Amino acid sequence: MDSKQHIAIFTTASLPWMTGTAVNPLFRAAYLSKSGEFKVTLVIPWLSMKDQELVYPDKIMFKSPSDQEKYIRQWLEERTGFVCGFSIKFYPGKFASDKRSILVVGDITNTIPDEEADVVVLEEPEHLTWYHHGKRWKIKFHLVIGIVHTNYLEYVKREKNGRLQAFLLKYINNWVVDIYCHKVIRLSAATQDLPRSIICNVHGVNPKFIEIGERKKEQQKNGDQAFTKGAYYIGKMVWSKGYKELLKLLHDHQRELGGLEVDLYGNGEDSGQVQEAAKKLETEVRVYPGCDHADPVFHDYKVFLNPSTTDVLCTTTAEALAMGKIVVCADHPSNDFFKQFRNCRTYQDSNGFVKETLKALSEEPAQLTEAQMHELSWEAASERLLQAAGLDQVVLKKRSRSPTTTSPRNFMSMSMNLRKNLDDASAYLHYVASGNEASRRVFGAIPGSLQPDEEQCKELGWEFPAGA
Repeated sequence: MDSKQHIAIFTTASLPWMTGTAVNPLFRAAYLSKSGEFKVTLVIPWLSMKDQELVYPDKIMFKSPSDQEKYIRQWLEERTGFVCGFSIKFYPGKFASDKRSILVVGDITNTIPDEEADVVVLEEPEHLTWYHHGKRWKIKFHLVIGIVHTNYLEYVKREKNGRLQAFLLKYINNWVVDIYCHKVIRLSAATQDLPRSIICNVHGVNPKFIEIGERKKEQQKNGDQAFTKGAYYIGKMVWSKGYKELLKLLHDHQRELGGLEVDLYGNGEDSGQVQEAAKKLETEVRVYPGCDHADPVFHDYKVFLNPSTTDVLCTTTAEALAMGKIVVCADHPSNDFFKQFRNCRTYQDSNGFVKETLKALSEEPAQLTEAQMHELSWEAASERLLQAAGLDQVVLKKRSRSPTTTSPRNFMSMSMNLRKNLDDASAYLHYVASGNEASRRVFGAIPGSLQPDEEQCKELGWEFPAGA
């Protein structure tokens, strides 16, 4: 029998959708399994063909989960350089166009056998449990760790009746996370404060970026000019992703920033508007289609400008630092982790942006130390996760999965009993509400998502529920 502890990682997206909750959990699974200390399973959503067409880029489609798994493994191994030893399983999901998100269908805890239900990592725990109807995560698994990627409150505030929606969502998020998670890790203080949560960046960067940074460092050591281009920004081209702030800063300080040239890279719904706004500036701003940040076109830029304050933890900022660049970014909680690096320059107001940008363009980036390179890596991110979750020292013991198993000491504490009773009552209330089609629709669930349909069951090799 396998004596290793099992770690299951559930997430809300999968490749080829290049979003953070598809990419980062994939690297997490790869590096946790690489250590050899754990048996790791990554659990990702499977979409029907019609939803794949809406979500995946460049008309990439998969006829079966095995086809998608092959694509994912090839993509990952090209970037890590090693064969990944973790398992991949799929759960049924449906794409909600209004939320631009994949939502869970049915009880996805069933994807992990009870005998392997040791530790589970819920990437975006609120998202995965809003409409969960099935086994209680904290009963099924010995330890449930939530990792918060997204500040959903900021997103809903931009919608109609946004403040009211954010107020309600805040309490719903607190409720479901309290019911289903033992521990919660927030990537930065830019996320909602949640029960039993700590702040810790448990993400790393694609090793390709560190390789680029090492080559740049070697050029600097040899006295070569490592960076021959000026300033740039890359990100999804929607106004909320920093473009509004950046173009305003460039517009308001065109005289002070005379001679500055900035290149923007990205695709998105607001691409046309961004291009039009850029043309109206005296500052030279060139707009290009988006491409992989590791592409050679970015290697020689010296300064990465990122005024965005909507991110929880900006992946492109970490990537730019790993490549040895200077980053100019807002003094904001989402950037707290990056302040430890000499090449991270923060500003508090528009005058500070001008000062730091001009200073960055006039200087050479500091060479990253080996310790700093390691801090940006997925090896270090895995170490931080294990430490934050208490898995670096504690060896979990197998236990009965029975929800009635309680140590005698617990019965001696009335306060603990009361807490348990309140938890059970809260969980039961959510179970009842999430099992009712009418209440599910009120709170935004996709109609008919209580159970997977026959087509999805067939594609996943699941047994179609009797009477469904």
